[in-house]
Amino acid sequence: MDSSPIRKLVGYALDAKARGIEVLHLNIGQPDIAAPVEAMEKVANNNLKMLPYGQSEGTEQYRRTLCDYYSLHQIELSTKDIIVTTGSSEALVFCFNVICNPNDQIIIPEPFYANYNGFARSCDVDVVPIVAKFKDDFKLLPIRAFEEKITERTKAIVLCNPNNPTGYVCGKKHIIGLCELAVKHDIFLIVDEVYREFIYDGSPHYSVMASNKYRNHTIMIDSVSKRYSLCGARVGCIVSRNHEFLSQILKFAQLRLSPPTLALIASHAAIKSPKIYIQQAVEEYRLRKELLVECLRTTIPEARVVSPQGALFCMAELPLEDAEDFSRYLLTSFSDNNQTVMLAPGSGFYSDHSLGKKQIRIAFVLDRKKLKRAVEIIAKGLEVYNNQ
Repeated sequence: MDSSPIRKLVGYALDAKARGIEVLHLNIGQPDIAAPVEAMEKVANNNLKMLPYGQSEGTEQYRRTLCDYYSLHQIELSTKDIIVTTGSSEALVFCFNVICNPNDQIIIPEPFYANYNGFARSCDVDVVPIVAKFKDDFKLLPIRAFEEKITERTKAIVLCNPNNPTGYVCGKKHIIGLCELAVKHDIFLIVDEVYREFIYDGSPHYSVMASNKYRNHTIMIDSVSKRYSLCGARVGCIVSRNHEFLSQILKFAQLRLSPPTLALIASHAAIKSPKIYIQQAVEEYRLRKELLVECLRTTIPEARVVSPQGALFCMAELPLEDAEDFSRYLLTSFSDNNQTVMLAPGSGFYSDHSLGKKQIRIAFVLDRKKLKRAVEIIAKGLEVYNNQ
């Protein structure tokens, strides 16, 4: 398994901090917006005398709360359609283990969330990529491009919508087309929808679970991590109307016993918090996204930037040959006024690491002042780096 491009340089960042240098973290999607007050109060103030095991699939109360949340998004579900997991990471590993045998294949448009590669490899599953190109703003390829990749070993197509790392949003027509393709070839369509709320152009998010027509072939992955700034809670879920599939998922859930009790309490309170919380968070991220894109284009005019439609990330191509080497250089050999920046090298978001060598993924999870300062540091670092 490869190291995660999001965390592989952490050791260098820790060394920089030990030298007294402030590191601005643009490498990881850790929101700095406070979690809902209701959630944190539940963590701080409770009458629990112990933290007992819970149901392997998550409590009925929590799954009912999820059903209520999805209903607000025109997705009608029952609690039997949901299994709660320890983050969306566990959800994907469970899915790959259930639907695939060793050496089976899953099709994923790339660049994709780097951990998908690791999840697949840990399950002895092969990733078949479909490359979305930078010059096309990472637009998803036509349905026929997916169909051309399907073989007798194919078990699923996997999407992240909105996409991490590109911010591309897959619309209703494309989702339905992929659902039809999944039915035609009797495979699954798995859609990671953890960024469903984060769309910045006003267009609605279309969920893979919106239609009951494809019930036997569709799976949704979700999480409270980014939506409510509860990344450390590690609470996600698998949603499907295919109960034969879920019965196999439950076996894996039972093996790991139960999701974390206190985290479920916090997550339940977050989902029940006023809607204004998410609305305000989305607006703040939209402003950050616009500022970041503008700063990159004006401060580093040689850079190429794709303005994301959604999620919390921006892909940029820098005027250099090796973005990973530059990212390491920023942490080991460069600082400006005792500050530096940690980036996620773009090649790690491709199955073929020769792609994306000049690209970086930037998480716009810092406040606007820090984002502007981070781009300034990157620009100054580039100038020194390229003149060595």
